[in-house]
Amino acid sequence: MSDTPDSAVRTYTEQHRAAFLDDLAAWLRIPSVSAQPEHVGDVRRSAEWLSAKLAETGFPVTEIWETPGAPAVFAEWPSEDPGAPVVLVYGHHDVQPAAREDGWSTDPFEPVIRDGRMYGRGAADDKGQVFFHTLGVRAHLAATGRTTPAVHLKLLIEGEEESGSPHFRALAEERAARLAADVVIVSDTGMWDENTPTVCTGMRGLAECEIELNGPDQDIHSGSFGGAVPNPATVLARLVAALHDTEGRVAVPGFYDGVTELTEAERALFAELPFDEDTWLRTAGSYATAGEAGYSTLERVWARPTAEVNGIGGGYQGAGSKTVIPSSALVKLSFRLVAGQDPERIQEAVRSWAEDRIPAGIRHRITFSPATRPCLTPLDHPALQAVARAMGRAFGTKILFTREGGSGPAADLQDVLGAPVLFLGISVPSDGWHGPDEKVELGLLLKGVETTAHLWGELADALR
Repeated sequence: MSDTPDSAVRTYTEQHRAAFLDDLAAWLRIPSVSAQPEHVGDVRRSAEWLSAKLAETGFPVTEIWETPGAPAVFAEWPSEDPGAPVVLVYGHHDVQPAAREDGWSTDPFEPVIRDGRMYGRGAADDKGQVFFHTLGVRAHLAATGRTTPAVHLKLLIEGEEESGSPHFRALAEERAARLAADVVIVSDTGMWDENTPTVCTGMRGLAECEIELNGPDQDIHSGSFGGAVPNPATVLARLVAALHDTEGRVAVPGFYDGVTELTEAERALFAELPFDEDTWLRTAGSYATAGEAGYSTLERVWARPTAEVNGIGGGYQGAGSKTVIPSSALVKLSFRLVAGQDPERIQEAVRSWAEDRIPAGIRHRITFSPATRPCLTPLDHPALQAVARAMGRAFGTKILFTREGGSGPAADLQDVLGAPVLFLGISVPSDGWHGPDEKVELGLLLKGVETTAHLWGELADALR
């Protein structure tokens, strides 16, 4: 176990709590909305504020990295220990749009503290979870008497995550030598709930496509031509119907090739979580569960690949009837991918599968968006166990494990740097990411500080 005294970390954190929260509030007042052109200057101001604060924290290297879009912030604090492992922390400083008229109780960019919570856009996603690293590293140094961290610490805080990270992959590739690390810590994630601290072990990848089918040059009379020419809407319906088999499995040949299957240990750990399916359904606004046979709901959304119809249309859709054979039809599909699946191979398999089902007389266009790779760190990986130990010391309880059903740029770092990705976050579902009255629980935020204070020693021990 790391030699960081738990009580010393807690004392230091409490002594510096007020100044830490004041600084976080100052950062939240900067409306760094990357998706809105009118806030371009604010996103840059956010990067400059963070760079200056990291220098004040003690990082000897702080830089603003330009991209064709919004700037990212890079910081580096080498360890004096020979052979210290290199750790890269990822997060983002841009935020979602927010306005009082969206349903906020107060100005979203004028943070307030009520009932042990700080409300403000970015409080949880992701400024609060980036910022706890600043006090965490200082607590680590104070509690151990060190002058440098136990690991060679790097931070990369991007400015376009809320806009889809369009330039992140290129930035990571361009700066790969500076970003090189033994492990990546992603602090843009959360826990199961306020009473169940958890560590996420991976997230799914994503491949998206749009299939457009064209038949006649224009809509034509179904009485004069129906049954004698191919109907693109009918072809599309058959295509969508063939996407899954009767067991809920994706029917695209080769889709499951290479999939990393759940271990019995992982399934047992998922089952330990206090999951209530009825509550989950109410949150979804759905009336039943569905999906691949043989798997629980959590296993389906975290650890199994999927295919979903995101949108479908074609032909007349107005009031009354219009008896035509439509000239075109369109479907948008998304495929969530798990470890072991290669997005490029999935795209090729989907294209081949679709083209084999399109008859003569139907012209088609199949377009794929840039894909996101899945990432997964095995439960027995020493770095993952170090994260769990550090969090366990801060929370004083057993740490459980989850995965993330969504996708994000973290997998790009794993792919470019060849380093395992670990997730460390203290946000909870009630924090309301992207919604009105986004908040962070102050007690949990300070537990994040304590976790990072313990983490650098734990990782140094685990990775030597």
